[in-house]
Amino acid sequence: MNPVGSLFRASIGKKFLMAATGVVLLAFITGHLVGNLQIFGSPDRINGYAHFLQSLGPTLWVVRLVLLACVIIHITIAVQLTLENYRARPEKYDLNHTIQATLASRTMRWTGVVVFAFILYHLAQFTVGWAQTDSFKSRLPEYTMTADFHLMGFPVVAKNQPVPDVYSMVYLGFANTFVSLFYILAVGLLSFHLAHGADSMFQTLGWRSEKWAGLLKRIVVLYCVLYFLASLAIPGAILTGVAKPAAGTYAAQKLTVAAAPAAVAPR
Repeated sequence: MNPVGSLFRASIGKKFLMAATGVVLLAFITGHLVGNLQIFGSPDRINGYAHFLQSLGPTLWVVRLVLLACVIIHITIAVQLTLENYRARPEKYDLNHTIQATLASRTMRWTGVVVFAFILYHLAQFTVGWAQTDSFKSRLPEYTMTADFHLMGFPVVAKNQPVPDVYSMVYLGFANTFVSLFYILAVGLLSFHLAHGADSMFQTLGWRSEKWAGLLKRIVVLYCVLYFLASLAIPGAILTGVAKPAAGTYAAQKLTVAAAPAAVAPR
C-alpha cells in the first residue's frame, strides 16, 4: 500500500492538505486585496497592474488553475471531514456542548458555502465578464496611461500605452448597490471564516505552540478585522460618493452622462 496515499486518506493527512491549501488561499486573498486597494490611487496604478497580469499569458492561467485546484481540494476535504465527524457521532448529544467552541468554529461550513458562492459570482463578474452590469462583456474600454507603471522598481507598462480600463470596470461594478452589499456580506463572512480557519491552520501545520498561542490568536483576529475594514472601504467609498471616478476614465464619462438632466423636448 502506498504510504503517501494512505496518509492523505487518513484524517490527519486530509487536515494537513486542507491547511496547506489554506495557506495558499490566504496569501492570494491578501494579495488580491492589495491589488484592489489601488482603486484609490491613479487609474494608472490598477490599470497598469491589471495589464501586467494579463501580459503574463499562460503563466497567469497556471496560477489561476493552481488557485482553482486549491479551492476544490479545500472544499472537498472540508465536506469529507464533516461527513466523517457526522458518521462518528450520528446521534446528537442531549446537551449541546458549545462552551469551548467559538461561533466562528461552529459556523465554518455555512460561511464557507456563502464565500464559495461569492467566489463564483466574483469570477463571473470581474474575470469572465458573464455577470457584468455594464457593457464590458465583450471588451473593456481603453485607457491611455498618463505615466509609466513600475512594479518593484521595474517599468512594466509605458506612458501613453493604451490598456483595458479595469479601473472603470471595478468602479462601476461597486457603484451597483446590490453588488456592493453582496460583496460586503461575503467579505464579512470570509473574515469570520478566517478567524477560526487561520488559527486551526497554524495548529495543523505545527506553527502554533502553547507558549505563543494566545498572541497568535490575537494576530489572526487583528488580521481578520483589518481585512474586513480594508475590503469594506472600497464599496463603501464608492457607494457614499467619497471616492469620485477619476477624470478621463470610462466610469467618469458614464456617470456624468447618467447624472446629466434629460433634455426637454420642444413643444
